[in-house]
Formats: sequence, C-alpha cells, structure tokens
Amino acid sequence: MEHAQLEQLSALARDAAHRADDACPCAPRATGVLADRDDGTVVRHGAVVVKAHAPGIDPGAHAARIAVAALAALDDVLLPPHPHPTPTLDGRPLTAWPYGTPVDPADPDAAPWEDAARLLARLHRTPPPPGLPAMRAPAKAALAVERMRRADAARPAVETVLRAWRTLPQEPALGRPRLLCHGDFHLGQLVRDPRTPDGRWLLIDVDDLGLGDPAWDLARPAAWFAAGILPPDVWSRFLDAYRAAGGPATGPADPWAQLDGPARALTVQTAALALAKSTAEKRPLDEVEEVMIDTCARIGSLRTELAPPASP
Repeated sequence: MEHAQLEQLSALARDAAHRADDACPCAPRATGVLADRDDGTVVRHGAVVVKAHAPGIDPGAHAARIAVAALAALDDVLLPPHPHPTPTLDGRPLTAWPYGTPVDPADPDAAPWEDAARLLARLHRTPPPPGLPAMRAPAKAALAVERMRRADAARPAVETVLRAWRTLPQEPALGRPRLLCHGDFHLGQLVRDPRTPDGRWLLIDVDDLGLGDPAWDLARPAAWFAAGILPPDVWSRFLDAYRAAGGPATGPADPWAQLDGPARALTVQTAALALAKSTAEKRPLDEVEEVMIDTCARIGSLRTELAPPASP
C-alpha cells in the first residue's frame, strides 16, 4: 500500500480509537502497521485495528462474511467487528476491529491448540445464515500455484509442486457436508478477547469464511503433522479436542479418510507460495519451506495417502 494510503488508514484507526477531541494516550508500540500484503493491510491504533481488504472483492460476499462475525450466536467464537463506521479507501472496503493479543510465535509450547480445536468445532456446528458464499479455502491452492508459475521460480522445485498438484482430486468429495467454515485457519487467526477479564481465545479474519467442507479448516495442521513439522502429540491433542467438542469434520475412525485431500492441497499451497515469495525476495528457501517442497515430492512420487503410517 502506498504511504499516503497508510497515512489515511492510520488516521481512520485513530478516529475509531478516540473521540475527535480526545488527546491520544497510546504508546508508539501500540500504533502502526501490523500487516501490509496484497490480500489486506492492517493498522493498529491503541485498542482498535482497521483493515483495508483486498481490492476487487465481491461486496455482497464481503458484507455477508462480516455479518457472520457480528452474530450473537458466535460471540464466543469469532471476534466481532468494532462498531465504528468505516468508509472505503480507493475502492477497498474497510473494517474496524478491537485489538486482541495474538499468539506469541516465540513461545510455540504455549500455542492454544486445544482452544483452537474447540473454536473450530463450535463454528462448524453453528447453523449458517442464509445467503452465505462458499468458503475460499479450496480455491486458494489453485491461486497459489498460479502465483508460483508467474514468479518464474526455479524449475526443478516448480515441477515437484506441480506433480503433487496433479494428484489432487478435481472435484469435491461426494457426500461431504457443507457447513460454516473459517476457510483459512492457522494460529495467526487467534487473538485474546479484549472484552473479557480472562482473555479467552477467539478466531479472527473472516475474509475466507463461508460454506464448505470443515475438513479444510483442519487441513493445515494435518499437513504440518504429515510433513513432520507439527509434533505427533500436538496433533493428537488438537484432533482429540476437536472431536471431543463434537467437531463434524472427521468420522470416528481414521481421520485421514476426510483429511487427506485437503491436507495435500494445503501442502501444495504452502510450497507454491514459498517458491513465489522466496523468488520475489531473492532469498533461498528456509528450513520449513524446504520440508514442504520435500513433502510435495513424496506426494507426487508415491500418489498415496499423505498421512504417515503412525497417524492417530
């Protein structure tokens, strides 16, 4: 985003955080740009963040997704939007939200996997409102592959990812439910609720939310587990908490009957984005990115289930 646009966004965040005639008590560390990507720019001012959503998004679908975040039935699952009215910025829709403390990436042992699982189970069990669009998770792998192709990344790695891409089913699995789904779950989508003394965890970012197969919301941790990035005990805790909370994404037996296809897709998506970003930034792949490329090689060469033999 251009500097002038960031200045406008920051001014809107200040207006949402304070009355116009109030002095600003916010410390510098509590203000500034939290994220600036093609799919959205987020700035914080004190207790409020303002997000400029991706340009060109469907306004009707966007409004329907924001309305879900404001549902009273999901007040303990999704962080609701801030009531401050927000205009558009150069055609990009804006939303304001309370600022919640995110998961600390420097303390992976404290990651709230069980809380996340219970939130997803609750979301999946909530009757969706009418008029909700499809969740965007299945489409994002294809977008990532296209971005990788445009980036002109190193050919051997690109071919590895494309071989894995060709193993993915071309049609949605028959008989799978169409439920209310987050569409882009990872630990960065969790924050502490600033409205409660105990700071319970809530899900944020409804840009990809919609109707779909709930297995996609479990696909990223499933892919990390299968790749050896997520420890088996953490994966078991996450999956057990989801099932104990009545989560409908997997059956009572082998979860990989439902998770294999989405987990493959998230592996491809992650690897493709890694190649695109590392090429654009002119840097080598990091260790985790290399692991995802290697997992794509395993998928593409074996064309068998992604799950390791010892999966729970």
